[in-house]
Amino acid sequence: MRHSPGHGGNLAWAADVAGCPASAILDFSASISPLGPPKSILEAITSQLGNLRHYPDPNYGELRLALSHFHQLPPEWILPGNGSAELLTLAGKELAQFAATVLMTPAFGDYYRALVACDAKVLEFSLMSPELKPLLSTQNSRHYKGSLKEYRTQELGLIINNPHNPTGRLFSRSEILPYLEEFALVVVDEAFMDFLFPQEEESLIGMVQEYPNLVILRSLTKFYSLPGLRLGYAIAHPERLSKWQLWRDPWPVNTLAVAAAIAALGDREFQQQTWAWLPPTRNELFQGLAKIPGLQPRQGAANFLLVESQHSCSQLQQKLLQQHQILIRDCLSFPELGDRFFRVAVRSSSDNQRLLEALTQELRVRS
Repeated sequence: MRHSPGHGGNLAWAADVAGCPASAILDFSASISPLGPPKSILEAITSQLGNLRHYPDPNYGELRLALSHFHQLPPEWILPGNGSAELLTLAGKELAQFAATVLMTPAFGDYYRALVACDAKVLEFSLMSPELKPLLSTQNSRHYKGSLKEYRTQELGLIINNPHNPTGRLFSRSEILPYLEEFALVVVDEAFMDFLFPQEEESLIGMVQEYPNLVILRSLTKFYSLPGLRLGYAIAHPERLSKWQLWRDPWPVNTLAVAAAIAALGDREFQQQTWAWLPPTRNELFQGLAKIPGLQPRQGAANFLLVESQHSCSQLQQKLLQQHQILIRDCLSFPELGDRFFRVAVRSSSDNQRLLEALTQELRVRS
């Protein structure tokens, strides 16, 4: 068995396992909207092809202004990046200056990458207990046997994503706000927050000017189907963002990505289309998965579902690739989940139906 990569969306690996072209793979492993990229973005990219002969604006003034209007914040509170991954690397460098950084597990693998690269100490606290206890009093860390209170006199950082990946859990603002009073730096990864209706969001962007120790990371690639373009942004105190700017290479965001981002922010029709599409399609997929013997999907607020299985998910992943050219995300890179969980993106109804039929067939064979 060829082990899967630690991140979704690796179509080259999947095509090698399936023995087919990458274009033939139906990818449920990367949580990307199936609705885009919208026409407005493609037209904006095309319009800027002639400007590839010029360097981008190193300060990204036009893009920052568009983001400032979108979030009702001054432009200096926003820093565009080459995907939120680049900005996470900068956050990791800053978090490494503290005594330790707390992760709520299972945690996105890139958090470890960013922290370990900077020699940061990591403390892990589990979300998988039946009822999540307040982090500040919990003692269920896998890598630290004791209470966080022993660190009160020192500086601690915290990374949390909301909605949480891979469980899909949505934390309320009231659940996260107490951490801003306790931790030296709180990085909230809101990569999937824009999939919620605006009135249902639990974003902390509106609190960032009140808390100089708060950093929000956002991605434009998942909602607008642009993972190949690499575009994200950080929202934080201007002094912190000015420091980050000095740490990184010049021109991290290319001209086409800038054009795409500005067009995306203004495409209200696509945003409304996505908000109308996701909840019923996600529920339809959830219900279909729940009807398959041996599978137990978890309710979630994002554009993916975490599924518990009575069978080996890595073996199931291989069978789905080899027999159906379908790629699901195994959870072997999340130690708490292991081989009994997999994650699937919410795709079109027809794609979702193809997945359900393939799962039904393969699990019937194995029963």
